[in-house]
Formats: sequence, C-alpha cells, structure tokens
Amino acid sequence: MEKKITTQQEYQNYVNKKSPNSPILKNCINSFCVGGLICTIGQFIFEYCKYKGFNDDISGTVVSISLIFLSALLTALNIFNKIGKFAGAGSLIPITGFANSIVSPAMEYKSEGYVMGVGAKMFTVAGPVLVFGISAAVLVGIVYLIFNPQTITLV
Repeated sequence: MEKKITTQQEYQNYVNKKSPNSPILKNCINSFCVGGLICTIGQFIFEYCKYKGFNDDISGTVVSISLIFLSALLTALNIFNKIGKFAGAGSLIPITGFANSIVSPAMEYKSEGYVMGVGAKMFTVAGPVLVFGISAAVLVGIVYLIFNPQTITLV
C-alpha cells in the first residue's frame, strides 16, 4: 500500500515520478521538419505559379487556396490528425491549422445533420479566433486613424 499524500510538495513529487518524460528534442525536430515541409510545398506552388506567369498576389492566393484545400482533404481522410500527432505544432502553421480547426468539428458532428451538426459546430474552435481577430483589427485601425489623421481621404 502506498503512503498517503498529505502535502502539495508530496503530491508534486508523486506526479513527477509517475509522469513520463517528454522527448522534447525529438518533438522539436519533428515539428521543425514537418512545418518546414509544409512551407516548402507552399513555396514550390508559389514558384510554379510565378513560372506560369502569375504575379505575386495571384500566386500567393493560389498557395493559400491550395494549402487550405490540401489540409481540409487530409483532415477529411483522417491523415492530418496523424501528421499532427507526429509533428505537434509544426502542422499548425496558421493556414493549415485553421483549415483543420474548421473541417475537424464539421466531420465530427455531421451525424447530427447539416444545419445543427455541420453548420452549428463548424466554427466552435475557429469562431472565437475570427471574432477576436476581427475585433482586434478594428481596434488597431481606430487607434491608427486617431494617431495618423492625415491618412483619411474623403472622395
């Protein structure tokens, strides 16, 4: 029979002894390699678009659309989750992680129907990010206009 834990320090020692150590270096290398691979794929798509004659803006848009599509497809095929377990934060490069955060709940709740399942649950993770991101952008824009009034031009 184990000794009864009576203090916070004894509890912390018990938890530390029972918890497995995380292979931090291995996780960092996996994250770096997968994140770099995703960025390399994006750069390859960008350079291919430039080679085909698109300008930088169109090429960037094609890269964004392609990475969103690929991450949504891999999420639907349950491959993105396996990549995420291997790579950790490396697979959460903003655009691919955002696409995954929208598609994943939609896939999980599709059995509840398209309106109350997919439609209602699709933005459970991404919704707060959108709300606070847009709100922060509006506030920064207002502060910018207050401190730089010469940028306002009325036509």
